[in-house]
Amino acid sequence: MSSNRRGLAMGPTQNKQTFGKHMGKYWQLYAMLIIPIIYYVVFRYIPMFGNIIAFRKYRAGGNIFGDEFVGFKYFKQFIGDKTFWRAFANTLTLNISYLIVRFPLTLIFALLINEIRNVHWKKFVQTVSYLPHFISIVIMCGMIKELVSTSGPINNLIAQFGGEKISFISEAKWFSTIFITSGVWQSLGWGTILYLAAMSNINPSLYEAAAVDGAGHFKRVWHITIPSILPTITTLLILDIGGLVGSGGAFEKVYLLYNPMTYETADIISTYVFRMGIGGGNFSYATAVGLFEGIINLTLLSIANIASKKLTDSSLW
Repeated sequence: MSSNRRGLAMGPTQNKQTFGKHMGKYWQLYAMLIIPIIYYVVFRYIPMFGNIIAFRKYRAGGNIFGDEFVGFKYFKQFIGDKTFWRAFANTLTLNISYLIVRFPLTLIFALLINEIRNVHWKKFVQTVSYLPHFISIVIMCGMIKELVSTSGPINNLIAQFGGEKISFISEAKWFSTIFITSGVWQSLGWGTILYLAAMSNINPSLYEAAAVDGAGHFKRVWHITIPSILPTITTLLILDIGGLVGSGGAFEKVYLLYNPMTYETADIISTYVFRMGIGGGNFSYATAVGLFEGIINLTLLSIANIASKKLTDSSLW
């Protein structure tokens, strides 16, 4: 009994010594953490102090934390603004629609790639599908505008079949289609990486045993592959749900594609904040909107995590 107590008492010290030896042995790897840590501290954590101006009136050239306390004035202001709620609804509509389309397609595409047995063909398919992810968002939006312009290939094809040309980029009803379609094209291949990594850890003997029992490709995928990667699927779904109100990488794309004629369906929270903050100089108001957006995202993430833990016994925390 006493020896066990002594062992427990020495545990933390031994752990510290072990960690110190490990850190000394692999100091190069730990040194590589310095740059990302500095990045997150400087660009993620320190800017959080700026959220204080959501409750204070900020004037250009004055105190960076605002000149006077105004309480929830700016929160009441944007809650009563119809333009904000339009941007809020557009953000949800675009993100939910994009999630519904992209998430299952990415999983299906990953399952199809995993079924390819020819190594060279598999690498070729992966390379081709990954390439759009590395195209600059500015170049991609330029390509989209050229493709959907009235003189572009899509409208020329419509005209050849006897239809009337459509000004896709200027009609609000087409914006979500353009946004979702181009997003799937750009992220489909890249989104399979984590799924393929999870599939590579599945024991091949499970597939062999299933094949011996007479299970076909579909049954092996349904009963072995999907259950094995379910924690990965759940984690990615939770993160996606947690960002439904956020802009993610959508701001640059929407900003480059939208125009006043498509504000009705294209204007999202991040572009609204940009116009009000940078464009209009209402920094405190824009900060209040951004803080509200962050709180909603945190709430959605927590709800999705709790639901996942109860339903699938898998969660982020």
